[in-house]
Amino acid sequence: MTSAFTGLILWLVSSTASTAFAAEKVSLINIDGAIGPATASYISRSIEEAQSQNTQCLIIQLNTPGGLLDSTQKIVQSFLGSPVPIVVYVAPTGATATSAGCFITIAASVAAMAPATTIGAAHPVSIGGFPSGGEEKTDETMKQKLENFSV
Repeated sequence: MTSAFTGLILWLVSSTASTAFAAEKVSLINIDGAIGPATASYISRSIEEAQSQNTQCLIIQLNTPGGLLDSTQKIVQSFLGSPVPIVVYVAPTGATATSAGCFITIAASVAAMAPATTIGAAHPVSIGGFPSGGEEKTDETMKQKLENFSV
């Protein structure tokens, strides 16, 4: 399924590109697990590498139950500041993009999902907990951010 999606993306990119750019490239990475500082760093480096290689886009195959709020915010910021279009593909079949994964998917330039995958349950997680009343404020702030990303 991954190669089929990658093929579809390549076809879409090549069919819309000028004939002078017949050999366009895309970059592909796989995120499978919880979102944390290492994931944020890996994605940031991958965006830099995709830019230096002059690729058409960076495809991120994603399967995550969620992760840390700080790491999620860094990933979203790197997407929003990226000169390279970001495609998040929730896959393989049965994969999830819940909690942090939902924010990451929605913040991408293009979001796609394999059949029988799940997205949602966007609830931030913070190490050390939230100060009294802080969780409610954070929930409302993150809800507003999710709405902004999806516009």
